[in-house]
Amino acid sequence: MKIENLLRDSVDDIDADDHFSATVETPIREDAFDLSDEEKMARIEKDVANILDTLGMDMTDDSLSGTPRRVAKMFVQEIFGGLNPKNLPKLSTFENKYEYGQMLVEKNITLYSTCEHHLLPIVGKAHIAYISKGNVIGLSKMNRIVDYYARRPQVQERLTRQIVQALQSALGTKDVACVIDSKHLCVNSRGIRDVDSSTVTSEFGGSFNNLEVKQEFLDYIRLETSF
Repeated sequence: MKIENLLRDSVDDIDADDHFSATVETPIREDAFDLSDEEKMARIEKDVANILDTLGMDMTDDSLSGTPRRVAKMFVQEIFGGLNPKNLPKLSTFENKYEYGQMLVEKNITLYSTCEHHLLPIVGKAHIAYISKGNVIGLSKMNRIVDYYARRPQVQERLTRQIVQALQSALGTKDVACVIDSKHLCVNSRGIRDVDSSTVTSEFGGSFNNLEVKQEFLDYIRLETSF
């Protein structure tokens, strides 16, 4: 049996508070986009209203009456907008005419995501680096690819790998690395309620598996920058 199947079969045995994903692909159905955004929002609006009503909230109150619609819009168009492939940013690359052959690092990229286990926020910083093999990518595109994969129900390990794989594909090189340091409110605000802990994940491709190259990247991350 393949190791992937062993991992998948063991998911049911994992504690509900554990963060675990057996695949780099977001678990999404083939019919995920058969409904329009408006149709999805209409369904979610009813579901949110039912949840709040079940909790005993007075849905006729001025403060609450519009909440189901606001939440539905937020889910579809904002915090889960990265589920829709139409929102994938265009990853334009350019010839490296200036022949820059050193590491390029984009650090302290603000990251907002949502834990797929409890639907609570993940807030942190992503640090990305690559070494050109002939092409370079616009700096803002690196931020946008982080945002795209973060805006969905997510697991941090998967997010880290998705960012690296997307940039590897766009740049045509394996020499891409990513480190994410974030706080998970499903740990900070519920369950164990550890407000001080953060989670660090990393993915190193190609030459970044060389200890000297990896160390150079990590040293750049530690640099204090103030402007």
